[in-house]
Amino acid sequence: MYVPKAFRADHAEAIHFLKARAFGTLVIDGANGPTGVHVPFLTLEQDDGSVDLELHVARANPIHEVIGAGRKALMICQGPDAYISPDWYGVADQVPTWAYRAVHVRGMAHVLPDAEIRGVVVRLSAHFEARLAPKKPWTSDKTAPEKLAAMTRAIVGIRVAVETIEGADKLNQHRGETALRGAARGLAGRPDAGSREIGLLIAELADKAASS
Repeated sequence: MYVPKAFRADHAEAIHFLKARAFGTLVIDGANGPTGVHVPFLTLEQDDGSVDLELHVARANPIHEVIGAGRKALMICQGPDAYISPDWYGVADQVPTWAYRAVHVRGMAHVLPDAEIRGVVVRLSAHFEARLAPKKPWTSDKTAPEKLAAMTRAIVGIRVAVETIEGADKLNQHRGETALRGAARGLAGRPDAGSREIGLLIAELADKAASS
């Protein structure tokens, strides 16, 4: 992924984003060209400093057959994005742009043994249920054993051994406080959630510019 230096997210920021977003597009380059799947995933930091992504797909989805014994993979994890009108900056002679957050992860994907699928499901559901507190978390023991077994047989676990992580926070960091506040105000008035979220991020940059 091409990322100008001013917009690069450092490793810790990229990991934080992956854990917080936890949803992306896994792309595998197979014999018949690229194929992809949209999936929730876990970002697992290991004791030795390595990072794995863990997910599952439907057994009916042929992407796991493409992966086979191992295949290079790209996970694209994208956050909010928004168009920015140059009229918002309050600074003359500007042009339109697009603001966004994204992380690209590359690594070797492999299919997990069937015995590990249950663990993948438990870890994924626990991760997302924890976000719903104070609701009591859903756990797999609330599902009849025979139904859980049938559903487990219908999915395939996948783990990606991460090799590179590239993060982009294209939020107009190179602009001054006036332009940043103008863009934040313009985005705050838009009806879509992505624009408003980007607006909040740019407003934080404006505050930092003011205090520096």
